[in-house]
Amino acid sequence: MSIHGAQSPDAPRFDDTARGYDALLLLSFGGPEAPADVMPFLENVTRGRNVPRERLLEVAEHYHHFGGVSPINAQNRALIAAIETDLAANGMDLPVYFGNRNWDPLVTDTVRRMQGDGVRRALVFATSAFSSYSGCRQYRENVIDALEAVGEGIEFDKIRVFYNHPGFVEPMAERVRDALASFPEDRRPEVEVIFTAHSIPTAMARGCAYEAQLRDASRLVADAAGVSRWRVAYQSRSGPPSIPWLEPDILGELAALHGVGHDDVIVAPIGFVSDHLEVLFDLDQEAAQRAAELGMTMARAGTVGVHPRFVAMVRELIQERTAPKPERLALGRRGPNHDICPMNCCPPAVARPALIQPSAAAV
Repeated sequence: MSIHGAQSPDAPRFDDTARGYDALLLLSFGGPEAPADVMPFLENVTRGRNVPRERLLEVAEHYHHFGGVSPINAQNRALIAAIETDLAANGMDLPVYFGNRNWDPLVTDTVRRMQGDGVRRALVFATSAFSSYSGCRQYRENVIDALEAVGEGIEFDKIRVFYNHPGFVEPMAERVRDALASFPEDRRPEVEVIFTAHSIPTAMARGCAYEAQLRDASRLVADAAGVSRWRVAYQSRSGPPSIPWLEPDILGELAALHGVGHDDVIVAPIGFVSDHLEVLFDLDQEAAQRAAELGMTMARAGTVGVHPRFVAMVRELIQERTAPKPERLALGRRGPNHDICPMNCCPPAVARPALIQPSAAAV
């Protein structure tokens, strides 16, 4: 099996062969780390999509609001350090490399470094829990493009998406319980939990299991957290208004809840694995401001970040690929997701989004 996925429609979707690996590549979206990086970063994200410069300047202000620095790279480095510590504690000698789609360290540079270090077979862990073009297939394409740029010599296998793995569900449920504890005990049964994820174009959503996986993960987390009132909403929509994206939007959903008398709410960004810019701006700024304007009490649940159970999950997913006919942990009715992507899996939308940082996206 390789990063290319299945080569025929009837190919198996699971790799049951025990394999040895030289390294793990943690692959993410990337983000600027200084004010001077912001516009070049946004130009990388939107290259070839004819996005007006005024729109780029508008989005750039989101980054400058936080000093021109996205926390995503620092959060990924913290995750890598935690993974390395966990691997070593469990007797696994596997170096972890870091590559990004849109900013340093770019995946092509990382693959070149891996090649120079003598890596011949590596696993890829993309920081996206859900299947979509932007959150899964495009990361495979990024690695393929990198290999074409630096030359063959490394074989990559991608770790499966983990939206229903207990190592993702359990820490996310803990974050929801922590947020629930901020409400007075007598009000907690009426608190509404809104699980959010990055919106994607509806044309993209039709070609993947993103919506179904998101709803299933939300149900699993709600059940584990002991909450019965929950719903799913989307955030961080981009692209022209003429292109339909998944709805409802988080801001509209807050207003809808207020309209029917529910003013205690938890916003849980289940579509993201760390508190990066879209969580900080779209939820901690915009959503929090909207809730305050409506007179609502809003608590924001944390993301999994470097929770020890999430870090252990990464190791367990690595161990799956090194054991023959492994046990693949998964909660709920959908079962474990494939680790060999089928042909034509998660195709891009007809009109690609202008600015998308997938839940996939990105940590």
